This record gives sequence, structure tokens and C-alpha cells, in this order.
Amino acid sequence: MKKLIFLAVLALSACQYAEPASDLVMCHDPNNALDLFAAFAGDPQFRSMHPDPASTEVNSEGAFIQFPVEGGPDGRGFLVKAAKKTNRYLLLFHEWWGVNDYIKNEAAMWSKELKINVLAVDLYDGKVASTSEEAGKLMQANDAKRSSAIVLGAAKHLGEKANFRTMGWCFGGGWSLQASLLLKEKSKACVMFYGMPEKDVEKLKQLQPKVLFVHAMKDKWINDEVVATFETNMKAANKSLTVSRYDADHAFANPSSPRYNETNAKQARDTVKSFLKSK
Repeated sequence: MKKLIFLAVLALSACQYAEPASDLVMCHDPNNALDLFAAFAGDPQFRSMHPDPASTEVNSEGAFIQFPVEGGPDGRGFLVKAAKKTNRYLLLFHEWWGVNDYIKNEAAMWSKELKINVLAVDLYDGKVASTSEEAGKLMQANDAKRSSAIVLGAAKHLGEKANFRTMGWCFGGGWSLQASLLLKEKSKACVMFYGMPEKDVEKLKQLQPKVLFVHAMKDKWINDEVVATFETNMKAANKSLTVSRYDADHAFANPSSPRYNETNAKQARDTVKSFLKSK
């Protein structure tokens, strides 16, 4: 409990040393899961856990698409189509870096592995960070209402017959769960890699798919206590949650990160593949 209180205090204090990234309001609500995670950007230790990503060669035949978004400009995402026509989609949600070359490669890899269409949804409207300082500013400036509208706009654009699975890492891990909440019965599965869980049990009661949570046990932010609270809340909401635990640190599954742990990352990918293939 002390650790959760510390996280709330951090969320309230983060604004005093986080530089503004835009004209958006920068202070965050410590009771809101997305805001709480965004506040981590003000923590120097959190930023140090995300060294600047290594350059990545794109191995993908996908392309960016645009789609209407209610109440604002068009949204966009990086789409990789399956070899055979299908109405099955995986929506990927990027880390705090944005839709960079690593995310494009993930889209291509999962499309091939699962024989599914994959759309890497761009919640930053084209902005991509190359340093942790830039990434922190983008994450703190993210507008949840705009991002929610982007998710719904993407789903509508992909058609009435489309059905979805969601997956994301870090910042995107939290958004994977939020997207599944937004998509309701159209979401068939949700995968979260070390993302901030929703804390509102009443909201969780509306969740339709089963959830797989990939937990890095050395993570100081999405830590054991945060995950245990998520398990308790999901049980209270009578929802299905599987936690897959790894002796690794935050961002261990990203091959463009110096903190990449290949052994654990491969095990996690195999677990996710098995989970999603049945959904």
C-alpha cells in the first residue's frame, strides 16, 4: 500500500519538474490509470530505464493508413495485412516512443505469426521520439479523449465485420486494456506488457475479453503490488486475468532497447502467441 501511495504522490508532484510538451494541460489525476502512468515521465529513474532506442531496419511491407476520427483530424496507423483475407485484426499500441521502426517490425512479425491483419495505432498523430526526454514529453502530452477517439475511428474504418485483439507495451500496455474496454464485445483478447492497469472495478466489469498480463518482476513502477491489485480488482469484477511473470525488468521485451532480455522475451512471445491463436 505504501508503494501505491508513493505512486499517487509522484503523479501529483510530477508537474513541478516535467517540461511542457504542448499547450495541453500537463498535471495528471492520480486516480486515473493513464494519467498515473504518464506522470512516471517526470521520474528521472523511469527515464533512465528507457535508454535511447537503437536504430532498427524496417522489415515490413506494411503502410500507413488514415481514417476519420470524430471531433478532430484524421487518425493514422501502420497496417500490415495478412497473406489471406480475414476479418481478424490485432491492434498494437506503441511504447512511449511512438510508431517507430521497431513497432512496424512488430506489426509485420505478429501478422505473419498469427496470420492476422495488424494495425499499429498511432496515438501520437505522427510524432516519434528518439530520446527519452522527447518520449516523456509526448507521453505526458497525450490526450486520452483524442486517443480514445482514434481507437474508435480505427475500428469503424476497418469495418463492421472486423473483430479485434489488442496488445501494447509500457504506455501502450495500458492503452491495450483501455482499447478493449472501448471496443466492448468486438474485442476478443487483450495483452498487456507491463502497462498500467485500470483500477476502477466498475469499468472492469464492462470488459469483454480475457486478459494476459506480461509482468516484469523487477519493474519498480508496474511492480508486484500494482499487479496484485489488478488481480484483486479483476476478480472483484468477475473477469479473466492471466499473469505471466518473468525475472526481468521494465522494457525487457523490446529488442531495440539495451535492456532487452532475449530469453525472457522469447518465452513471453511464445506465451502471447499461444494466447492469441486461440482467440
